[in-house]
Amino acid sequence: MDCAVPPLGVCIIAHVTATKMPSFQRHEEEKFFVNAEGKKESVPSIHDPPTKELSVVVPSYNEEDRSQDDSSGVISSYPTHFRKTSPVPLMMDEALDYLEKRQEQDPSFTYEVIVVDDGSKDQTTKVALRYCKKYGSDKVRVLTLVKNCGKGGAVRMGVFSSRGKKILMADADGATKFADIEKVEEGLSNLQPWPDQMAISCGSRAHLEKDSIAQRSYFRTLLMYGFHFLVWFLCVKDIRDTQCGFKLLTREAASQTFSVLHIDRWAFDVELLYIAQRLKIPIAEVAVNWTEIEGSKLVPFWSWLQMGRDLLFIRLRYLTGAWQLETRKYN
Repeated sequence: MDCAVPPLGVCIIAHVTATKMPSFQRHEEEKFFVNAEGKKESVPSIHDPPTKELSVVVPSYNEEDRSQDDSSGVISSYPTHFRKTSPVPLMMDEALDYLEKRQEQDPSFTYEVIVVDDGSKDQTTKVALRYCKKYGSDKVRVLTLVKNCGKGGAVRMGVFSSRGKKILMADADGATKFADIEKVEEGLSNLQPWPDQMAISCGSRAHLEKDSIAQRSYFRTLLMYGFHFLVWFLCVKDIRDTQCGFKLLTREAASQTFSVLHIDRWAFDVELLYIAQRLKIPIAEVAVNWTEIEGSKLVPFWSWLQMGRDLLFIRLRYLTGAWQLETRKYN
């Protein structure tokens, strides 16, 4: 169902201020992984044939002391408040323990975990390299970005540097139980046959909405419902939770969607699913376990304004042709 066309002036502003094609340019330092010995290894390309069954992309920013932010009723990109205990080792321990046990049970199962340090100002890369040293650089890879480019940009960089037949986006806060990958895998499998080998399975917290409302203020609940309405009205139909950072994509779906993704900050999830629906890529939504990680507080009013602006621009820029779905190869 299409929405009514907004005022002409708003459409013109959205069109003329748009970047026509998504920018993707690696700094020289970003063309290599640094292994546990400090040596450089060239990154592969999403356009190369896959050599692993699964790639896990973990976007990370100041993860040494990071906490999760959900003060506005939606999950934002990266917080600005730090706490003493770090969730990252907990998430990495849980993920790698699961993946190692799965490989022991099925030697044909191969994987890699790509930690993308999104221009952190702390020791995130150093913390991640401990896992690279323990498990080897073939299984754990650390890609350090020169400057912060936002969660969407970090995920895209990891996706374009992956080797997996399937690619899982997983937040570093560990809010979703990693074993729930089996649920999103089942959701992906249930979509077969995949058109052009493309499909996406999204973890969802929608089933937890009633419990979360009981713990939130009326204002935060209002913002949450407002966000859901704007996503539905402007961009994405039939997906109740677009923001859960636990999404599994086939390699072909990841290549197609991320190649035309424009938004680098928190709303990239919405644009990703908007693109997928425009390309008629089948999408499954699967309930997963999720624990809210307490942390920083954004100013709800400003979060709301940013949210509304980004969602409106996603809709208008594709509607006016400022953004196209033509893919290009990125190395």
